[in-house]
Amino acid sequence: MPVILEPRAVTGQDVVDRLRPTPEQRITLIFVGAYALAILILWHLPILKIILYPFKLLTVSLHEFSHAAAGCCTGATIESVEIDPDEGGVTRMRGGFSCCTLPAGYLGSSLIGAILIFCGFDDTDNRIVLKVAAIVLGIILLALLYWARNWLLRLLTIFFVGVIVLLWFIDKGAGLKYFVLFVGVMSCLYSLWDIMDDLVFRKVNESDASKFAKQCKCCPSQIWGFIWLIISLIFLGIGVLAGLAVFKQNNG
Repeated sequence: MPVILEPRAVTGQDVVDRLRPTPEQRITLIFVGAYALAILILWHLPILKIILYPFKLLTVSLHEFSHAAAGCCTGATIESVEIDPDEGGVTRMRGGFSCCTLPAGYLGSSLIGAILIFCGFDDTDNRIVLKVAAIVLGIILLALLYWARNWLLRLLTIFFVGVIVLLWFIDKGAGLKYFVLFVGVMSCLYSLWDIMDDLVFRKVNESDASKFAKQCKCCPSQIWGFIWLIISLIFLGIGVLAGLAVFKQNNG
């Protein structure tokens, strides 16, 4: 008589066990925490914050890429993408659906950051996921180079493509993990801090949220910014938890 095997129901303890970090994952979590702490400290130090400057410009570029990508997905024609030395940026497009393109800057860069953090948990020998993440990041930079209309963005994209290529060939790509993790943490934190700047500290007269509020009049800009903030935090949490669960399974 054939034996029928029924799948065992997943219990709460199973979930806890799956999310309990391995020794390698604890090291990755330490790096994530250390990166976040270093970014928060360097952010406010008058001289040392210059260390973060190129990465700030990179995250601004990811923000603008997210606007452009949403525009492409909604039928827009991207005319140009620019960033400026004051860490601002602008994406010019014709057409598209503004209710999608306006929130895409914050949410898209947060999502990119969360995905990079997830990929940073890849401790496998071949580092396939990390290398795919590096390739995708390189493609994003090349797309920005294509849309770029000022030399700052062109130089920035060429520089970071060069960094990715260099790390790829050093020690079989071992350094990609720390670069991908750092860019992921930076992108998530920058997006969160940018929302706070725009909506809590009111450092920006007209933000993406204020423009979005004019399009969708049901809520003021502060409410939309708060919603985007919560979504960005959810992305960050999912990135970490998914990294713990998926790569623990692969490594174990």
